[in-house]
Amino acid sequence: MESQINKPLVSIIIVTFNAGAYLNDCLNSIFDQKFEGIEIIIKDGGSTDDTLSIVETHKNRISWFESSKDEGIYDAMNQAVKKANGRWVYFLGADDRLLEGFAAMCTKLKDVYTIYYGDCVTDNGFFGGKFSNYKLTKAFMCQQAILYPAVVFEKYNYDTRFRVFSDLALNIKCWGDRAIRKKYYPITIAWYNLSGFSSDPKDELFKQEKQLLIKNNMGPVVYLRFLYKRWKEQRKPGSDFY
Repeated sequence: MESQINKPLVSIIIVTFNAGAYLNDCLNSIFDQKFEGIEIIIKDGGSTDDTLSIVETHKNRISWFESSKDEGIYDAMNQAVKKANGRWVYFLGADDRLLEGFAAMCTKLKDVYTIYYGDCVTDNGFFGGKFSNYKLTKAFMCQQAILYPAVVFEKYNYDTRFRVFSDLALNIKCWGDRAIRKKYYPITIAWYNLSGFSSDPKDELFKQEKQLLIKNNMGPVVYLRFLYKRWKEQRKPGSDFY
């Protein structure tokens, strides 16, 4: 078995499906990083555009690639993470871009039982800041801000029943897990495309199960705060808080 010290520091996982319009820029943002110790994992869902030819162009810089039918983005992520060799795992959308801060964040990665996270920017603003357990119950956390230690995926995977918010479900489990530490740095590491997959936030099953996820993972104090917050918000006309 390969020793931990000889493993790549970070596995960057990109899930694609007909992403030819964006993928080359995404890959170049990785290649531009002034940091070694990165491997690139790409799981494609059977693209029919020029995605595969773009991958072929860069094949010598991609550690693993497969194009095959899958059951959606979270199934593809679960498949890809099994091929990752890095001590940390990072998920990047094909229409997102790494910024210079990513390399700076990589220099902070020390403890293989710690989630390290920073900030993201979009064309319309900023996603970031430090997240407490309670904040995670009521605010969106940008997945492109997070580097997960590989140990996370020895314990958890993405729940493919959730259409849009399986990443939030995973984070609720991680933030409630005291064996996994969390460390925030105010470093902007990626540009996030707001018009991508998560721009359509319809996930009725997650809406139904969110309360139970919080109850089972976040402890009684956070759970009661969440219930009180939800009760207050739902009393407002037109509220969609859940």
